[in-house]
Amino acid sequence: MKILITGACAVSARSVLRSLKMSKVFGDCEFIGWDACTLLYGVYAKAFDRLYKVPPVSSPEYERIAREIIAKEKFDAAILVPEVEVVFWSRRDLGVPCLLPPPKFAQLAISKERVFAALQATDLVPKHFSAAAAAIQSEGFENPLGYPVWIRDGGAGTASAKGAFKAFSHADLKAWCQINTGIDHFQLSEFLPGSNYGCFCLFKDGRLVKMCQAERIEYIMAKVAVSGITGNTSKGRLLNDDNIRKVALEVISRLCEQTGEVMNGLVVVDMKCKTDGYPVATEINLRHVAFSSMFASAGFNVSEYQLLLALGRDDEISPEVEKQFPVGNLMLRDVDGEPIYVEHPQPIAVGEFVGK
Repeated sequence: MKILITGACAVSARSVLRSLKMSKVFGDCEFIGWDACTLLYGVYAKAFDRLYKVPPVSSPEYERIAREIIAKEKFDAAILVPEVEVVFWSRRDLGVPCLLPPPKFAQLAISKERVFAALQATDLVPKHFSAAAAAIQSEGFENPLGYPVWIRDGGAGTASAKGAFKAFSHADLKAWCQINTGIDHFQLSEFLPGSNYGCFCLFKDGRLVKMCQAERIEYIMAKVAVSGITGNTSKGRLLNDDNIRKVALEVISRLCEQTGEVMNGLVVVDMKCKTDGYPVATEINLRHVAFSSMFASAGFNVSEYQLLLALGRDDEISPEVEKQFPVGNLMLRDVDGEPIYVEHPQPIAVGEFVGK
């Protein structure tokens, strides 16, 4: 069986690949990736059986080349990772089985600004507004949210905390716009001081098939980012939290009500907690995120479930929606090492050692 994974050079796609190689169902498949190949580590890691270079989705040549590769390889199924590809494929049939969110939902969810606007009248998102960089830098700029305030890139499909910063004054906002000259407009929102979560939700025909949650506690190379957030978790834990579950499902449900569509595919609802400890949604990822393989390491392989659903093999999926993870577990990631899931971490006293 041949499996296509798009965006193959990026860390999230490599996490999907790692998950599928752990799978008893798909572990012996032929894994073929494609990517624009700008991240050379992913090119030379040679994790895939074959890796094709394709143009970006924005290129008029993308669909032609994609179809040529599909005709040549005859893929049995695909998992799409870049969100722009999810949006593109959701509107077309390229002849490869894959389970994707519906097109109007995908077009809405790829934009943080559109998600916030759609949920404006609810308590599911933080207070917010958008502004052009030039407007923020003007002397007459007014910030109705007060300070501190969170500012980030307002563009569709942005990731890894691009343009994110905790500003304490208008002077901070102006300076941040001047530093980030490549960003034309920003989204500003109330600063949320609490914990940071990601909730994976996998649907088919409107039915929630699987859900799993994780908390992001620390970030890889956090010191190099002014915000302290790089988008890649170095330390976290897997969770089972009722409030996270409730917010994620309500966000998805309300957006589907607005688009008039039945939910399909995988999305990851990112959340952060207010001062009262209750989570609100900060964005929706139309894809796996970088720590996806942690769930597979813990015995809950979301990539495997997604492929089985795409192939119509629903009856091979276990019936439980969630897996109960032990309290105190850890997921650990670093720049140069394989991710590690620790089910029952033990404290280490000075003078003690950890062996093989």
